[in-house]
Amino acid sequence: MTDREAVIRCEGIWKIFGDKSRQAMEAVRRDGLSKKDIREKFDCVVGVQDATFSVGRGEIFCIMGLSGSGKSTLIRHINRLIEPTSGAVYIEGQNVNAMNARDLRALRAERIGMVFQSMALMPHRTVRDNVVFSLEVRGVPDEVRRKVADHAIEAVDLTGWDRKYPDELSGGMQQRVGLARAIAADPTILLMDEPFSALDPLIRKQLQTTFMKLSAELHKTTVFITHDLDEAIRIGDRIAIMKDGVLVQIGTPEQIVTEPADDYVADFVAGISKLDLVTAARIMQPVAQYRKEHPSEPMADWPVAAPTDKLNRLVDLAVGTEHPILIKADGAEVGVVTKRALLRGIQGRDEASTSATEAA
Repeated sequence: MTDREAVIRCEGIWKIFGDKSRQAMEAVRRDGLSKKDIREKFDCVVGVQDATFSVGRGEIFCIMGLSGSGKSTLIRHINRLIEPTSGAVYIEGQNVNAMNARDLRALRAERIGMVFQSMALMPHRTVRDNVVFSLEVRGVPDEVRRKVADHAIEAVDLTGWDRKYPDELSGGMQQRVGLARAIAADPTILLMDEPFSALDPLIRKQLQTTFMKLSAELHKTTVFITHDLDEAIRIGDRIAIMKDGVLVQIGTPEQIVTEPADDYVADFVAGISKLDLVTAARIMQPVAQYRKEHPSEPMADWPVAAPTDKLNRLVDLAVGTEHPILIKADGAEVGVVTKRALLRGIQGRDEASTSATEAA
């Protein structure tokens, strides 16, 4: 987890579908049965297997995987649209699975907003009325609803469209209405289940940009489901890769791409460009080590970068000089990036792993 305060905690979530799910769960605990064993012995299907993770306040946590990997099943445990076979979900320390019906309704209405791939907008209501529907249900005064609607509609760039009906909007605009509806409720948490996947690439990218801007401004804690690694890398603070109901790896986009946990993750990230992802900190050599190896080499004329600068920035610096790049943090010299290290970084390898391979 990050060092942020945990808003969502999922602990040991299992979801087994089938009439004998409880017996299957007991057998898992007692005998350590595999998914195949559960299917053969109990005619049950494991949707989620022992999923544990936390999401920090204001974090965008992306869960990605192929169709059938269990990601949509997992996200629906957070607002208890699905009951776990085993395990628990905590929202700001409260056990969601222990809530009574009234508290659960309040949680869904006031603290968690959900955005689906299909917006399910009410066709007989205008954009404005769709956006503030949840506030209307909660009895929020009309004057307050108008102000909230104005803000939410402006936030998703739909000003001037508030009196239109859903069938007068494009798919991308309808998706913006769905996002505005979630924002208007002012929840602590946003759950987004492949909200942009049905859109054309250009519109999808525009909505990703809109969402990232809103997330930064509103500091919403978000769990975002996608099957698109490019989308996860672009918007996620951290990514969880899911396969067959199992969370295979959780990490930052840089960690996922440069340190895949297994061949499955490695195959996923094989075609991802490292240029806007990998930082100088990952490929640099400690400055003390470089000085030890090159004691008489002056550094006064070297280009300077920060540890957080990406490979693209380092390439721009490198093409204008024959020197290595000096990495500074808070004015202090902390590392050196040589041309060799830069090329290895673009390949997706660092000097340490390269040296070990060459030595072998």
